[in-house]
Amino acid sequence: MKKTYMIDVDCANCAAKMEQAANTVEGVVTASVNYMALNMSVEFAEGADVKKVMGEILKKCRKIEPDCEIYY
Repeated sequence: MKKTYMIDVDCANCAAKMEQAANTVEGVVTASVNYMALNMSVEFAEGADVKKVMGEILKKCRKIEPDCEIYY
């Protein structure tokens, strides 16, 4: 399953780091961040708990950019 989420991030460099972090979370097949559109697309592994995975992604992203937000 693939979903797209609105994000709030201040710079393109932080967005790239968020993408890298999201791709390390268990349950994520692939994640990509589009800084210009301010969105994140996430493809989830089959059977993954989407809310739990997104919570982990947000936790990792906030270590990189404490002010970032992912609206899920």
